[in-house]
Amino acid sequence: MQQIRQLVSDEFCSVNELILSQLHSNVGLVENIGHYLIDAGGKRLRPTLVLLAAGACNYQSNKHINLAVVIEFLHSATLLHDDVVDVSSLRRGRKTANAEWGNAPSVLVGDFIYSRAFQMLVDMADLRIMRLLSDTTNHIAEGEVLQLTKAGDASTSEAQNLEVIKHKTAVLFAAAAQGAALLAQTDSSTENSLYQYGLHLGIAFQLVDDLLDYTGDPEKTGKNIGDDLSEGKPTLPLIYAMANGTPAQAKLVKAAIENKDASALTQVIETVTACGALQYTRQQAQEHCRLAAEHASILPPSQYKEALLRLTKLAIERKS
Repeated sequence: MQQIRQLVSDEFCSVNELILSQLHSNVGLVENIGHYLIDAGGKRLRPTLVLLAAGACNYQSNKHINLAVVIEFLHSATLLHDDVVDVSSLRRGRKTANAEWGNAPSVLVGDFIYSRAFQMLVDMADLRIMRLLSDTTNHIAEGEVLQLTKAGDASTSEAQNLEVIKHKTAVLFAAAAQGAALLAQTDSSTENSLYQYGLHLGIAFQLVDDLLDYTGDPEKTGKNIGDDLSEGKPTLPLIYAMANGTPAQAKLVKAAIENKDASALTQVIETVTACGALQYTRQQAQEHCRLAAEHASILPPSQYKEALLRLTKLAIERKS
């Protein structure tokens, strides 16, 4: 990832500078929580995707810096709200904002970051970008509610889980890539291909996240193992285990989901490993990475295109 980011290092510095300036508020708590979230780091994958896609489209102006910040702000606001909904206490290896300041300030600062993103969109004065990101934000909100309705629902199908992933995670990846194409005023084929690239990359990224919830090292992932299970989230490893494990294994997983109970985490991990659920989930992630690479293949040769293709491999290989 560091090698990929080096390709857009100057632009990435500009993104970070703009993030800091746009977090300014006359209300101290807003700045404190905003900086706390941003300073935690993270992969900054979504804004990096904007910069790489813009480069791959030979974009020559600087509005992609603003777009990258808007994308990061939308993601950051979602994280603040997610952690409150999920009652999460750990993210990126340290206390979540809601654990540090409480739920109400976290939700309200999330609202501030959302609204600041749309203030920036107005300043960009590009109706197509505004339409894309307003639609995307709406889809993310739907995804969050859909995921909430599926919590504790052991009857959730693989197709329904994929819809949650698309809405909650993948559409922002897709918007990052498509937004860059819109700025560069590419043809519709390139625009659609970058949208599909981002969508499949985002799906793969989330599937690997779901794997890491059962196989990851908390020191690397920055979150507790089994968080999804304790929230009753029927992710793909669990869905596959219920459909393909022994009756006893299916009963164990079903009960853990419905009771939102991580006390049987060790047995659940043994189950998703033994019945091939982890292997199947990884295979699905690999397939979506293959599709992402296929869509990126129409781009003209460049270092940026190669970096986009490399991201599809990193999505599978990552440990955090």
